[in-house]
Amino acid sequence: MPILVNKYLIGRHFVGIALWPFIVVKDPRLKEDKVFINHERIHLKQQLELLVLPFYIVYLLEYIIRLFQYGNSREAYRNISFEREAYEMEGELSYLEHRKIWSFTKYL
Repeated sequence: MPILVNKYLIGRHFVGIALWPFIVVKDPRLKEDKVFINHERIHLKQQLELLVLPFYIVYLLEYIIRLFQYGNSREAYRNISFEREAYEMEGELSYLEHRKIWSFTKYL
């Protein structure tokens, strides 16, 4: 899981993104943030489970549904099932060692 630093590849409201097989961060100091990196590693696992491209399609479709549901882009983003799992479990640094396949579905 290579971590790249590139401030141009990421939107202005974000500090990092998982683009399988990479984690891209705006600030090199984020490479040392274990909780942040764990959050992004959870996304990499989700992407792998959905064979990468379908992950991005489902992510976008769910974001659009949540946007209609909540009427707010931040709330829509925070309620995407992939994000809910990653935010809830980011602090459990050993989570990926025992995570069951497709665990994000319990956050739908």
